[in-house]
Amino acid sequence: MTIRVARPDDAADVVALRALVFPYLVRSVASTRKMITEPSPGEDWTAFVAEVEGAVVGWVSAYRDGQTSEVGSGDVSLLHVHPGHRGRGIGSGLLAAALDHLTPLGIRRVHGWALADGLPFARRHGFTAGREMRYSAVELRSAPPPPAAPPHVRLSPLSGLDPYQVYLANRAAAVDEPGDVPRDAMSYESFRYEVWDNLGLDRDSSTAVVADGVVVAFSLVKRDGDRMWSDYTATVPEHRGRGLARLAKTTALHRAAASGVRVAYTSNDAANAPMLAINEALGYRPVATQWSCLRELP
Repeated sequence: MTIRVARPDDAADVVALRALVFPYLVRSVASTRKMITEPSPGEDWTAFVAEVEGAVVGWVSAYRDGQTSEVGSGDVSLLHVHPGHRGRGIGSGLLAAALDHLTPLGIRRVHGWALADGLPFARRHGFTAGREMRYSAVELRSAPPPPAAPPHVRLSPLSGLDPYQVYLANRAAAVDEPGDVPRDAMSYESFRYEVWDNLGLDRDSSTAVVADGVVVAFSLVKRDGDRMWSDYTATVPEHRGRGLARLAKTTALHRAAASGVRVAYTSNDAANAPMLAINEALGYRPVATQWSCLRELP
């Protein structure tokens, strides 16, 4: 076994491994390569792969969390190992490499996620399980039609909007997003990198609800071939309770289906009852559960 820093030409192998372990996650080879080549600015991001006889059998990324007010907060993201190579210390080696990267940065609190069968590993390595995240999927041929839009609003694909308008709605809607780590408002620079300029973002299917020239709700679509990820659906607080999030998401799903998408995936905090209800009404069904995990570093 060899553990090394990930290279751009690992992207295809990394995506194939991810599809095996997390078939409900959607990220293309191109966007994975860009993530490795041009990581998010200011996060000190890096990734490691594990190789056995030249084959990539494990992955983890580690970075400073730039969107929290907590000083010294970091993430260990998507640590996973090929099922045929588990029980050989590869996961522990990847975690050690990630923590070795974070510790010199002054990181004192590390966040990650674990599937149910990964919780014993997380606990053995000092992590405490917290919030539950539910993943679900829907075949788009079974999605219900979009509801009628209320008066004085219009539906617009993101391709017809100023990205700063969408950013303002994103920032306003995220203030009360549930989670273990308190979130600061995303900077416009981070929004451009993570959302607007993401190679997987389908701006024609992604849909915003606009009222009086202002984006008040939206649903983002990230796509890889005939699979898509409902990246974020939200309504700014003062416009909630009017069905706008459901309107945006249903419209986005139908636009994606019309362009060839077959199945959509998404995730929601288990405490986010309004969004879970919307997804259930749209035909989403559970496919996996992960738990947020936290560890304090000395």
